[in-house]
Amino acid sequence: MGQTEAMPRPPLDEPPAELRYRRKLAPLRSLHELWNARELLWSLGEREFQARYAQTWLGVGWALVTPILLMLVFMVFVNRVVNVNTHGAPYSVWVYLGLLPWTFFSSAVSRGGQVLVFESSVLNKVRCPREVFPLSSLVVAAYDFALSVFVLGVLFLITGYEPHTTAIWVPLLLAIQIAFCAGVALGLSVVVVFVRDIGQAIPLMLQLGIFATPVAYDISAIPHQWQPVYAAINPLVGVIEGYRETILYGLQPPWRLVIPSAIASCLYLVGGYLLFKRLEPGIADVA
Repeated sequence: MGQTEAMPRPPLDEPPAELRYRRKLAPLRSLHELWNARELLWSLGEREFQARYAQTWLGVGWALVTPILLMLVFMVFVNRVVNVNTHGAPYSVWVYLGLLPWTFFSSAVSRGGQVLVFESSVLNKVRCPREVFPLSSLVVAAYDFALSVFVLGVLFLITGYEPHTTAIWVPLLLAIQIAFCAGVALGLSVVVVFVRDIGQAIPLMLQLGIFATPVAYDISAIPHQWQPVYAAINPLVGVIEGYRETILYGLQPPWRLVIPSAIASCLYLVGGYLLFKRLEPGIADVA
């Protein structure tokens, strides 16, 4: 009785499951590597800060141009047309407190969102956690933020309006602000590598975003029941209102807005970081 010939196997569309490569996320190890690369993070931020204002007449003064000009535009046009209720605080100080976190966010996202594309030549030469590149944009934004705070002090002197002691809550609000900006910069930077159209849309999104954030108008323009949802979608809402309530009015932070903003900022940060680490292996091939 002759042996039956084995039937040929059909060609496989993909490799067997045991041969497939699946990247396993190790967040704790990744965070440890990021901590070890903290000096590189600061060096990249300082290099970008110095390069941005090199060979310019105003130098670091350009960091103050955007918030000051926006403040003047809002004072001349928005406040006269809308007549914003600042509850007794000078509108210049009131709107500038809204511009501080917004310009921090705008600076961090505009550069951090496209930094992996800009630094593609360096990515393949330096062995380091690649998240240091988008996070370095926060270092630059922090330098600009510190300079802008100096202008806020000048505004207090000019207007004669004094900040209140409840400003001790500012570090908490600043932490929420940084977490949100870091999460958006991380997630956006890695997505832009694979979808370049988003990089082209970032300036437009930032131009529209300032009107979707209560910078020049009061939060009361939003229906009361929707304000916590508004703060959860855009965590800068709780940050800005927190700055104004604590610094200008001597009140506790508006927890009904700050708590949703804090939770959402943590979700943005964790989600952005996990997305970055998940897509990180393909960055060098695509960028």
